[in-house]
Amino acid sequence: MARLAICPGSFDPVTNGHLDIIHRGAKVFDEVIVAVFNNQSKQPLFSVEERVHLLQLATADMDNVTIDSCSGLLMDYAQSKNAQVVLRGLRAVTDFEYELQITSMNRKLNEEIETFFMMTNNQYSFLSSSMVKEIAKYRANVSDLVPAVVEEALIKKYQQS
Repeated sequence: MARLAICPGSFDPVTNGHLDIIHRGAKVFDEVIVAVFNNQSKQPLFSVEERVHLLQLATADMDNVTIDSCSGLLMDYAQSKNAQVVLRGLRAVTDFEYELQITSMNRKLNEEIETFFMMTNNQYSFLSSSMVKEIAKYRANVSDLVPAVVEEALIKKYQQS
Protein backbone atom coordinates (compact mmCIF):
# COMPACT_ATOMS: atom_id res chain seq x y z
CA MET A 1 0.00 0.00 0.00
CA ALA A 2 1.37 3.39 -0.99
CA ARG A 3 1.97 5.85 1.85
CA LEU A 4 0.04 9.04 1.11
CA ALA A 5 0.60 12.23 3.09
CA ILE A 6 -1.42 15.42 3.03
CA CYS A 7 0.61 18.59 3.52
CA PRO A 8 -1.99 21.24 4.41
CA GLY A 9 -1.62 24.99 4.69
CA SER A 10 -2.75 28.34 3.46
CA PHE A 11 0.48 28.91 1.46
CA ASP A 12 -0.19 32.62 1.04
CA PRO A 13 2.34 32.63 -0.55
CA VAL A 14 4.39 29.45 -0.69
CA THR A 15 7.88 30.06 0.67
CA ASN A 16 11.17 28.21 0.39
CA GLY A 17 10.47 26.92 3.90
CA HIS A 18 7.25 25.30 2.70
CA LEU A 19 9.06 23.85 -0.29
CA ASP A 20 11.75 22.44 2.00
CA ILE A 21 9.11 20.45 3.92
CA ILE A 22 7.29 19.38 0.72
CA HIS A 23 10.51 18.25 -0.98
CA ARG A 24 11.74 16.31 2.03
CA GLY A 25 8.28 14.84 2.63
CA ALA A 26 8.24 13.64 -0.98
CA LYS A 27 11.36 11.60 -0.17
CA VAL A 28 9.69 9.95 2.83
CA PHE A 29 6.22 9.27 1.42
CA ASP A 30 5.17 7.63 -1.84
CA GLU A 31 2.81 10.49 -2.62
CA VAL A 32 2.27 13.95 -1.13
CA ILE A 33 -0.82 16.03 -1.76
CA VAL A 34 -0.27 19.67 -0.92
CA ALA A 35 -3.70 20.92 0.09
CA VAL A 36 -4.36 24.66 -0.02
CA PHE A 37 -6.87 25.66 2.62
CA ASN A 38 -8.58 29.02 2.89
CA ASN A 39 -7.95 30.09 6.49
CA GLN A 40 -10.99 32.16 7.45
CA SER A 41 -9.03 33.99 10.17
CA LYS A 42 -6.56 35.43 7.65
CA GLN A 43 -6.94 38.00 4.89
CA PRO A 44 -5.22 36.31 1.93
CA LEU A 45 -3.21 38.25 -0.61
CA PHE A 46 -3.63 35.54 -3.24
CA SER A 47 -6.82 33.67 -4.10
CA VAL A 48 -6.94 29.94 -3.54
CA GLU A 49 -6.67 29.43 -7.30
CA GLU A 50 -3.58 31.64 -7.49
CA ARG A 51 -1.96 29.79 -4.58
CA VAL A 52 -2.67 26.42 -6.22
CA HIS A 53 -1.15 27.65 -9.48
CA LEU A 54 1.98 29.02 -7.78
CA LEU A 55 2.44 25.73 -5.92
CA GLN A 56 2.01 23.77 -9.15
CA LEU A 57 4.76 25.83 -10.75
CA ALA A 58 7.03 25.61 -7.70
CA THR A 59 6.68 21.83 -7.38
CA ALA A 60 6.67 20.94 -11.09
CA ASP A 61 9.93 18.99 -10.68
CA MET A 62 8.50 16.76 -7.91
CA ASP A 63 6.87 13.76 -9.61
CA ASN A 64 5.08 12.40 -6.55
CA VAL A 65 3.63 15.75 -5.41
CA THR A 66 0.19 16.98 -6.46
CA ILE A 67 -1.55 20.21 -5.55
CA ASP A 68 -5.18 20.49 -4.56
CA SER A 69 -7.44 22.84 -2.64
CA CYS A 70 -10.00 22.19 0.01
CA SER A 71 -12.51 23.93 2.18
CA GLY A 72 -13.73 22.17 5.25
CA LEU A 73 -12.05 19.97 7.82
CA LEU A 74 -8.60 18.59 7.16
CA MET A 75 -9.49 15.18 8.59
CA ASP A 76 -12.50 14.85 6.28
CA TYR A 77 -10.31 15.78 3.32
CA ALA A 78 -7.52 13.39 4.36
CA GLN A 79 -10.01 10.55 4.77
CA SER A 80 -11.57 11.27 1.35
CA LYS A 81 -8.10 10.90 -0.20
CA ASN A 82 -7.32 7.73 1.81
CA ALA A 83 -4.31 9.45 3.35
CA GLN A 84 -2.51 7.80 6.23
CA VAL A 85 -0.54 10.86 7.33
CA VAL A 86 -0.76 14.62 7.73
CA LEU A 87 2.64 16.23 7.15
CA ARG A 88 3.32 19.41 9.12
CA GLY A 89 6.39 21.61 9.27
CA LEU A 90 7.77 23.05 12.48
CA ARG A 91 10.01 26.09 12.75
CA ALA A 92 10.23 26.72 16.49
CA VAL A 93 8.81 25.85 19.89
CA THR A 94 5.95 28.30 19.36
CA ASP A 95 4.90 26.32 16.27
CA PHE A 96 4.87 23.15 18.33
CA GLU A 97 2.42 24.55 20.89
CA TYR A 98 0.03 25.61 18.14
CA GLU A 99 0.45 22.38 16.18
CA LEU A 100 -0.09 20.26 19.30
CA GLN A 101 -3.55 21.78 19.73
CA ILE A 102 -4.46 21.18 16.11
CA THR A 103 -3.08 17.65 16.15
CA SER A 104 -4.98 16.79 19.32
CA MET A 105 -8.25 17.93 17.77
CA ASN A 106 -7.50 16.14 14.50
CA ARG A 107 -6.76 12.96 16.45
CA LYS A 108 -10.13 13.27 18.17
CA LEU A 109 -11.81 13.64 14.77
CA ASN A 110 -9.96 10.72 13.18
CA GLU A 111 -7.51 8.63 15.17
CA GLU A 112 -6.58 6.55 12.11
CA ILE A 113 -4.64 9.39 10.50
CA GLU A 114 -1.24 10.13 12.02
CA THR A 115 0.48 13.51 12.09
CA PHE A 116 4.12 13.60 11.03
CA PHE A 117 6.11 16.65 12.16
CA MET A 118 9.19 17.64 10.22
CA MET A 119 11.59 20.33 11.39
CA THR A 120 12.30 22.88 8.72
CA ASN A 121 15.84 23.48 7.59
CA ASN A 122 17.55 25.97 9.95
CA GLN A 123 17.96 28.51 7.18
CA TYR A 124 14.15 28.80 7.00
CA SER A 125 13.36 28.67 10.73
CA PHE A 126 12.49 32.38 10.81
CA LEU A 127 10.50 32.41 7.58
CA SER A 128 6.74 32.90 7.36
CA SER A 129 4.36 33.86 4.58
CA SER A 130 3.27 36.89 6.61
CA MET A 131 6.84 38.10 6.88
CA VAL A 132 7.40 37.61 3.15
CA LYS A 133 4.28 39.61 2.31
CA GLU A 134 5.31 42.43 4.62
CA ILE A 135 8.78 42.64 3.11
CA ALA A 136 7.49 42.40 -0.47
CA LYS A 137 4.91 45.10 0.18
CA TYR A 138 7.75 47.56 0.72
CA ARG A 139 9.56 46.36 -2.42
CA ALA A 140 12.38 44.65 -0.53
CA ASN A 141 14.18 41.72 -2.13
CA VAL A 142 12.54 38.36 -1.34
CA SER A 143 14.37 36.31 -3.97
CA ASP A 144 16.09 34.08 -1.40
CA LEU A 145 12.84 33.51 0.53
CA VAL A 146 10.44 32.36 -2.21
CA PRO A 147 10.59 30.67 -5.62
CA ALA A 148 11.08 33.04 -8.57
CA VAL A 149 7.46 32.58 -9.73
CA VAL A 150 6.22 33.70 -6.32
CA GLU A 151 8.56 36.69 -6.29
CA GLU A 152 7.15 37.75 -9.68
CA ALA A 153 3.58 37.28 -8.44
CA LEU A 154 4.27 39.35 -5.33
CA ILE A 155 5.74 42.18 -7.40
CA LYS A 156 2.66 42.18 -9.67
CA LYS A 157 0.24 42.09 -6.71
CA TYR A 158 1.86 45.01 -4.96
CA GLN A 159 2.17 47.04 -8.16
CA GLN A 160 -1.62 46.76 -8.53
CA SER A 161 -2.28 48.16 -5.06
